[in-house]
This record gives sequence, structure tokens and C-alpha cells, in this order.
Amino acid sequence: MSSLDLRREKLAGEKPVTDEELQARRRRQESISFDYVAGLEQLTEDNMSALRNLFNRHLHCTLAKDLSIATERDYYLSLSYTVRDHVMAGWHRTQAEYYRTDPKRVFYLSLEFYMGRTLTNMMINLGIRGLCTRALHQMGLKIEELEEVEPDAGLGNGGLGRLAACFLDSMATLSLPAYGYGIRYEYGIFTQRIRDGYQEEIPDEWLSYGNPWEISRPEYLLPVHFYGDVKWLPNGQFEWEGSQVVLALPFDTPVPGYRNSTVNTMRLWSAKSPNSFDFSYFNHGDYIKAVIDRNLAENISRVLYPNDNVFEGKELRLKQEYFLVSATLQDIIRRYKNYRTGVREAGQPMRSTYDLFAKKCAIQLNDTHPSMAIPELMRIFVDLEGMSWAVAWNICTETFSYTNHTILPEALERWPVSLVERVLPRHLMIIYEINRRHLDHVTTMFPGDIDRRSQMSCVDEYGEKSVNMAHLSIVGSHAVNGVAALHSEILKNSTFKSFYELWPHKFQNKTNGITPRRWLLLCNVPLATLITERIGEGWVTDLDQLAKLKEFVNDDEFINLFMEAKLVNKQRLAKYLVNEYGIEVNPNSMFDIQVKRMHEYKRQLLNVLHIITLYNRIKRDPKGHFVPRTILIGGKAAPGYYMAKMIIKLINSVADVVNKDPDICGRIKIIFLENYRVSLAEKVFPAADLSQQISLAGTEASGTGNMKFMINGALTIGTLDGANIEMRQECGPENIFIFGMTVEEVEALKRSGYDPLKFYNSNAELKQVLDQIRSGYFSPEAPDRFHNLVDSLLVHGDRFCLLADYASYIACQDEISKEFLDKRKWAQKCILNTASGGFFSSDRTIMQYADEIWNAEPVYLKATSPRRKARSSSGGPFVESPPKAEETKA
Repeated sequence: MSSLDLRREKLAGEKPVTDEELQARRRRQESISFDYVAGLEQLTEDNMSALRNLFNRHLHCTLAKDLSIATERDYYLSLSYTVRDHVMAGWHRTQAEYYRTDPKRVFYLSLEFYMGRTLTNMMINLGIRGLCTRALHQMGLKIEELEEVEPDAGLGNGGLGRLAACFLDSMATLSLPAYGYGIRYEYGIFTQRIRDGYQEEIPDEWLSYGNPWEISRPEYLLPVHFYGDVKWLPNGQFEWEGSQVVLALPFDTPVPGYRNSTVNTMRLWSAKSPNSFDFSYFNHGDYIKAVIDRNLAENISRVLYPNDNVFEGKELRLKQEYFLVSATLQDIIRRYKNYRTGVREAGQPMRSTYDLFAKKCAIQLNDTHPSMAIPELMRIFVDLEGMSWAVAWNICTETFSYTNHTILPEALERWPVSLVERVLPRHLMIIYEINRRHLDHVTTMFPGDIDRRSQMSCVDEYGEKSVNMAHLSIVGSHAVNGVAALHSEILKNSTFKSFYELWPHKFQNKTNGITPRRWLLLCNVPLATLITERIGEGWVTDLDQLAKLKEFVNDDEFINLFMEAKLVNKQRLAKYLVNEYGIEVNPNSMFDIQVKRMHEYKRQLLNVLHIITLYNRIKRDPKGHFVPRTILIGGKAAPGYYMAKMIIKLINSVADVVNKDPDICGRIKIIFLENYRVSLAEKVFPAADLSQQISLAGTEASGTGNMKFMINGALTIGTLDGANIEMRQECGPENIFIFGMTVEEVEALKRSGYDPLKFYNSNAELKQVLDQIRSGYFSPEAPDRFHNLVDSLLVHGDRFCLLADYASYIACQDEISKEFLDKRKWAQKCILNTASGGFFSSDRTIMQYADEIWNAEPVYLKATSPRRKARSSSGGPFVESPPKAEETKA
């Protein structure tokens, strides 16, 4: 029996609490109030001694170090604990206010949260980075050096996990009562190393030195069940018995909003064995057997699955998904029932029914990974709480909403029925019942349409019998949304057309966004400072205010300052490239960048074809005039994704040839950015001149990297895919470079019988490039190394139509080179891109979710008021200034 169960038993047997005891408890709570912890209220610009004292206390007491043995990592940890102390009061007040007001809460379930580094973001949102910078300077420390010590929390593969992190920031900044729920992976996305041009994967041991931002909550340890059998009871109910139990231990991380006193919570679950050690095995000398069960249980949260956009039904992955939703739903129900304190406590009110559940809880499923929450909540309601199916299903569908993130059919989750039956036997029964009732409804609405029943079933009967998790998510949710306008239309008109025809009211669009705090204020100080000087700082929480910059698009002084900020960022990245790769690049060259997960549909290979085309043109005319380019490509390939890993090898092989060729004279420099991650992205986006968003039209759901480049003043070359379409609408077609086929043209080409050889034979430059790759020009030591890449285009159908889009892509790149020569015109386009980026704030996205899906209202803390911010010449763009007298009265 867990400690939580023991506590519940104890509370169940307690006598009613008297008024005197309740008053005594309140006095005790007031006496340990967090509002007046010594030192925290003294963090002002005029008095930094409190901050230095906190820093030294943590160095000496928390870490047990003194100056003679302290390392740079110790200083980083001391600073982190000092900043964490400063967030605690707001964290306690926020949670207390949520329990006092009992609002509708949002629970964001995601198998990935790609947080990156926390320290700088935390200081900026709290408004104390300037203070910390000066306090450390007085102690002889540089804050930038300490910030570089922090490892990235790489608990995500790419866009989906990073989007979840941006959403947490926005929900806190908007004062929404929200919680992020995920898994605390011991190993995040692997560390990428490039050896001899090939990707190698190294475990990401991000927890090796501990994590100063998380708080373990063992008092909320929860059981999660797997395997076992289902017993039918005489009363018609079912009982899941004989299961294996794994314990879920929560770790909480505070998520502060931007200078608004709201601090929300990200709760990540870690798997723990219920049995610490089996001494019967140990006593017989079998040490391995003694710990093997513990290791198997804890493997659930051991490692993040790399995403290659090809779904594979692995048992561990299924267990991870159910582990997350089971623990989370138990936690949500605890909060719902004990709505005043969060724990069952004598003398405190409790909810005994679920009548208000959907009115108090909104659960967002970030893709299908957490969709097993639907049958799990039904199991809790029907099996454990004794509800009728109809009542339980109504509450369930009103509670859940589902975001789809992919169009590629092979990426949609389908769990083999045999696997679900073995791991989660009761849930398969519930899924069958959900599907039976769903198909009955389909038959009623579309009588005689047998094909429609098959298309809309939650259980696929073709091939290996499997559960279609996307269909289950749609059936079990009241709202379904895509993440860009085009993506949402494809869902309605193609991917989920039958479901849209049945439930048109469910389908919505919520175009993705990015947090401007991290992706402009934090990562691009030169530009953020310039913007604030011209239009004030309101843009940080209202990105639409960037539109005010359009007034300066013809202002020569502003144009020069804008491009000076760009040059500073390019010089910073150039210094990083020299330090990391030993390659010097020209900061005045065009920084042409493509950074994203390596995947065939993202068409990094098309970028390589252009690079080789440029190379061949220079070789033909070595004395010709060419716009110099620094071409940076970065991204990780899933360990088992052969084609993506061979594209990485090709990029590095081409770089070896081009960078060393004396005829090129540095006019093209190619660097593959090893181990692309959030902290590296923060250096890359501000320095970009050209952003490559070149996926085949109709394959990218949205993209968010395109938005980050845009607000940092880069121009985009892209197809009419994902959010590129909305970017074009916002900035104007003249300020973005669009090439290639539309979705309709792609479909028409494939219907007519796409023949890539036709394009190969009709384009001399394209033929030369492919022949060079195939002949071993870039791999003389192994001429047949890249045959499979070329064959994928010429022999196996060129699925993502690189050859069909090649000519248009090259022509567009030629236009870009001409435009880049006109520095003033280029700068004006860059300014207009930044000025048009307001729509792509994740604050806007979250407000739409809150208003149109969750029906959630913000909760503002009454005890605090907004503080004014002022420019600082020495501590970054912003520092706190004392509140005005009228604010104090308020």
C-alpha cells in the first residue's frame, strides 16, 4: 500500500475537526506564509546585497562549496537556486489563488516538452536578469558564462515538443490556470555527433548534475497498472485484476508568466518500481535478478523515443503513453474532488459527484500520444465510480479536445490489437464499446454506407488488426483542430473528411505560434533593444504592436540600425562557428539556413541539389560574380532512419569538396550544425538572412521555425505549405519568396502519373547534379555510397517531388541572389517581416484555444500589480523599476 493510500485511510477514520482546530491550523498557515521570506522582497535595483547573500548561501550551504573549490557549474547552480527562490512566492500564491477561486483549469497533456534552458528565460520573465547580471559582475562573475553551463532539457524531438513549451509560457503570461503534464525522461533526445560525416547518437544525460528547477513530490506518488486480466462481476461491472503496478513520481517545475506574478506548473512523471529490492534473489547470490524487476519498471521513463514520422508499435512506447495518462487523470481527479486544497483533508469541502467535471476541467491532447486518456477516463467513471455509460461518455467528450499535428498517413498511430489486449486488456474492451456505439451512430446518419463505416472505424480491420488512435481521438473529443489554415483544410477535405461530414462543428483551426519572450526578447537582444527604443516594450506581451515598425520602413537611420543589429548577431554566430568547427565565415555573406528535423518530406536534399548547382556554376565561371553564401544546415535524424542519415552524410561530403575547392574562393561555405537544439537555435535564428521552408506543399502541418526566423528579420524561401501561407498573407507576397507546386498541382501531377525521369532528362543542370552524386564525385573513396539517394528520386518515384520543384526552386534562389545585392531593399523586406510577425505569437494561439475550445478564463492575482519596466544601459534591455505610488495604492 502506498503512502498516499495509508494517509487516505487515516483521514477516513478521523473525527470531524472542531472550529478551534481549524482556527489553529489557519494561524499556523499564516505564520509560515511565503509572502515575507527574508531577502526575497529586497530584490530591487537599489539593493542587490540580498541577491548576493542568497547566492553565497546556496554556494556554501546548499552545495557545500567555498571559493577555493567552487567550479563554474557550482556558480551556475547557486544562481539557479537563487532565481528559483525568487519564483517560489509567486508559485505558492498562484496555486493558492486557483484553489480559492476554483476556476476552470486547463490540463495540457503532451508526451514531449522541449524546454531547452530555463535560467535565462526564468530571469527575464521574473524581470531580474539585469539585477542578477550586475550582482554577479560585482562578484567577478559573467552571467553569460554561467548561462552556457546549463544543459538543454531536450524532452522533445522538435516542433511538437517546442510548441508545448511555448504554450506553457503563454498560458502563464496570460494568467490562465493551466498545468502541463508529461514524462520526466532520464535521457532526452540523443546528443548528435558527426564522425566522418555520419551521424552518431550519444545518450543525452541531461540529469547527470541534477536539475535545480524541479521539485520532487513523493507525497503524490500514484500507481499505474499494466497487463492482468478482466473479471466480469455478477452486477454487470468489470474488474481489472492481477495487474503489474508501476509507481508514478511527480516532479514539478515552476513556469512563470512574463512579469505578471502568475507561476503555473509543469508536472513530469518518473516511473518507479513498487519493490525496491527482492532480497530472496539477493540472498541466493543472484544480484542481477534482484534488481531486474525494478529496472524493467523504471524503463518506462528512461528514454524519449526519437520521432522519424513513421509509426512503429513498440510496447515500451504504449506503456509510456498510458503511464502518462493514468497518472495524470488520477492527479486531475484529485484536484477536482479536493477543489479547495488539492488534498483530502478533514474539515475541507470535497466534490462527491462529477456533474461539474467538464465545467472545471479542460484536457487538451497534444497529438494522439495521450489519447489513451479517453478509454482510461471512461474506465474510471464506469468501473470505479459506477456511472452509466451515457453519462460518463457525455462528460468525457465535453472534457477532451484533440490537436492533430501530422498529415503523413504513416505517422498516424495505430496500435496492434494484440498488443493493447495484452498490456491494457480492459481498455481494449472499452475501445470496442466506444467503436460499436460510434459505428451505430454512423449507420443511423448514413444508412447503407458500408464503406463509410469502414473508413470511420476506430479499429482497422485491414492487415494487422489495430486501433486507430486518431479516429479514437476525434470520436472522444468535442473539438479537433489543425495547426495552420491549410493543414486544417486538408484534415476536413481529405484526411478526416468522413468525420468532418458527420461532425463539422468539431473541426477548427488554431495556427501555431511562438513565444516572443524566448524567440525575440531573450535570443536577440540587439533587435529587441532597438524595437523597444522605437515603439516601447508593450510588444513583449502584445506582439501585434510590432506592426508599428512599418512606420520606419523608409527611415534610413532605422534601416541602418536594424541591419547593424543583424550584423552583430551574424558576428556572434560566426565566432561560434570558428570555435566549434574551425571554419571562418564572412559575416557579410548571405546566411542561408535550414534547421529542422531531418526527414525526406522536409526536403533537405533539395537544398543540397541547389548547393551543388551553385558549385557547378562557379566551377564553370570561376571569375564570375556570385553572391557569397554561408549555408548552414542542422537537424537530427532518427537513429533508425537510413535515408535521413544518408542525407546528413551527403551534406558533409559536399561540404568537404566545396569548402576546400580553390576555385570557390570562399564564395560558398557549407557547415552542418552538429547537435541542433534549442540553445543553438537561439544563436541561429537572429543571424539568418534567408530561411529555408521548402517542404512539399501539403506535407508540413504548420512549422514554427519559419515564424522564429520571420520575427528575427530573415526572409523566407518556401512553398505554399503549412504556416508559410499565412506568413505570405501577413507580410505580403512581395516580401517572401514562394516557389513550387501548390497542393492542388501536386495532387494533379500524381494523378496524371508523375515521372521524375522526365524532369531529369529535360534539365541539364539537374541531370549534372544527380550524375555527380551517383558517380561518386563527392565520395571518390566509395563511388556507390549515395546510389540509394539518387535511386529514391529516379527509380522509386521521388515521393516528395524534388525533381518536379527543382527548376522553380533554382529560379527563386537566383531571384534571391539579385535581391540581396540591393541592401536597402533587402533591409526593408526584413523590417516588414519582423513588423508582420504579430499574428504568430503563441499568446494569440492560446487565447483562441481558451476562448473557442477550453472556455477558460484568466485568474489574476489580487495581491500583485504590474510593474513598470525601464531601459538599462548595463543590464540588458529591461530591469525592474519600483511601482508608482498609485499602483501601490491599487
